Amino acid sequence: MTAKKQKMSGAEIFFECLRRENVDTIFGYPGGAVLHIYDKLYDVDFIHHVLVRHEQGATHMAEGYAKASGKPGIVLVTSGPGATNTVTGIADAYMDSVPIIVFTGQVPSHLIGNDAFQEADTIGITRSITKWSFLVRNIKDMAPAIRKAFHIATTGRPGPVVIDICKDVVMDSCEFNYPEELDLKGYKPRLTGHHVMLKNAAKAIKNAKRPLIYAGGGVILSDAAPALTKLARTTNIPVTLTLHGLGGFPASDERFLGMLGMHGTFTANQAVNECDCLIAIGARFDDRVTGKLDQFAKKATKLHIDIDPASINKNVQVDYPIVGDVKKTLELMLQHFDSPLDIEPWWDQIHGWQKQCPLEYPTKDAFLRPQPILQKMSDIVKGNAIVTTDVGQNQMWAAQYFNYEHPRSHITSGGLGTMGFSLPAAIGAAFGRKDTPVISISGDGGFQMNIQELITASYYKLPIKFIIFNNSYLGMVRQWQELFHESRFSFTDLSHSNPDFIKVAEGMGCHARRVVTKEEVDDALHWAMSMNDKPVVLEFVTVKEEMVFPMVPSGAAVSDMILKRLDPEEFDV
Repeated sequence: MTAKKQKMSGAEIFFECLRRENVDTIFGYPGGAVLHIYDKLYDVDFIHHVLVRHEQGATHMAEGYAKASGKPGIVLVTSGPGATNTVTGIADAYMDSVPIIVFTGQVPSHLIGNDAFQEADTIGITRSITKWSFLVRNIKDMAPAIRKAFHIATTGRPGPVVIDICKDVVMDSCEFNYPEELDLKGYKPRLTGHHVMLKNAAKAIKNAKRPLIYAGGGVILSDAAPALTKLARTTNIPVTLTLHGLGGFPASDERFLGMLGMHGTFTANQAVNECDCLIAIGARFDDRVTGKLDQFAKKATKLHIDIDPASINKNVQVDYPIVGDVKKTLELMLQHFDSPLDIEPWWDQIHGWQKQCPLEYPTKDAFLRPQPILQKMSDIVKGNAIVTTDVGQNQMWAAQYFNYEHPRSHITSGGLGTMGFSLPAAIGAAFGRKDTPVISISGDGGFQMNIQELITASYYKLPIKFIIFNNSYLGMVRQWQELFHESRFSFTDLSHSNPDFIKVAEGMGCHARRVVTKEEVDDALHWAMSMNDKPVVLEFVTVKEEMVFPMVPSGAAVSDMILKRLDPEEFDV
């Protein structure tokens, strides 16, 4: 006779599920609808709960944790405003394929639809920005829902999942049953590309005279960086990476052409324009990469490897569509190559572009500029750091001038472009990879959007280096206003409204220092890297009018790059 299983409360079931999924960190904020869960958390010893200062910060921390560690990030918040405050982070994770699971409290099941205190239709609000979402109204559904949440968030193309839990469910009790096996109808991610298509694609690559690898964030997500590196070095094919692909191929490798797209290198964009075989790996042909679609890689036969079938032929029609996990598919493709391709004339052309238009900035004036600061920081850490960036000019300079040698070393908000991302994401990364230095890069505008999370970093004594490039402007918006709006700087000047960042940082328990001259940079960076007892805030007061170049105007072809300041009337965009 089978022994009867012991009954467990909903709160106990919640944590037993997390224990079985090897969860060690939760980013959260308590509230009425989740008080019973937090009461049980008081006795839980296998989870480190990080108390955030705003629920949006929790979601970005979970993203940073997931991107740095490769494990799903976990968020726990209450109902109503607690849940709605997570929406931006959930949308950001959805756009960038980040596996996070957001547990939200909900009013008791019998009050749903009655406009009860702190009630919000969390499932309805987040339906379009999640891979899956579920409202738990019955305690027997809790364990299966959590099991599905982890499976769906981390398999196929990763993404966010929301589990909304009614307050009465966590107070109820039932026998605990955790499904070991899942059979989800309609959800069967394909892991390996079709062997015939792979064989034909390999043949097309071998026949190419001007091949180019264009790799994206899928390389990082599937842990395919070693396979990508082996493919490029075996074949001697040049590599360009998307913003999210940075770190997926060593920046120091001579085959790396830099990032492509709107603020990509001249060489990478010219290579895309002139290649005869474009090998897209774990990338989705987004508009920041392609520019004008009908002009993108017009001369090329196109291959596309991606685990998400919906991403293939969505924006750009390809000749060889290969649906499968990037790592497994690349390992199969490697079987078709054992020697370098005969493409020396192609490399001669590429080297010519590199000499013609390298990344550069003025060096002979007295202005303090972000580019050399980033280069110096990159030289100091020598590839041993995780860098989180915000959105805007700081993000693009960090992509251009910082060398990323390893996967999961570059963390940013790409698809949604969320200002305020870098600071909390750095905190999540610090918890996800405790053995690696973390550097957060922001502009003065974005830094203020989640500045409250400095308290979180300080409370947990995280030795994160927070870099602020303070040009007293919303820099990227100002750049567009100069180039395309006749220098009408409408509400982008922050010079009279910025706080004293040093006083704010010190008031929140951080080391802080302001740098205003080029001569101070070296000492300030070494000082920051030497501080390991709590966070460091370094404010660099940079030149106000600095611009990010190269730049492809919105809607233009990638070959139509702006390389320096010109009269905006010359551009028809």
